[in-house]
Amino acid sequence: MPVYEFICEKCKKPFTLTLKFSEYEKKKFKCPKCKSTKVRQQVTSFQAITSKKS
Repeated sequence: MPVYEFICEKCKKPFTLTLKFSEYEKKKFKCPKCKSTKVRQQVTSFQAITSKKS
């Protein structure tokens, strides 16, 4: 499952969420600290792990 990084616009705390694609599409994220729904997704890098047969 993908890991998404967010920052709360109310308390300014960064946090990460591991979400399924279907959960991410609902766009109902809350800050775990203050429970605010005013969160902004951070732009982050990612790494794809694939299996390689030799």
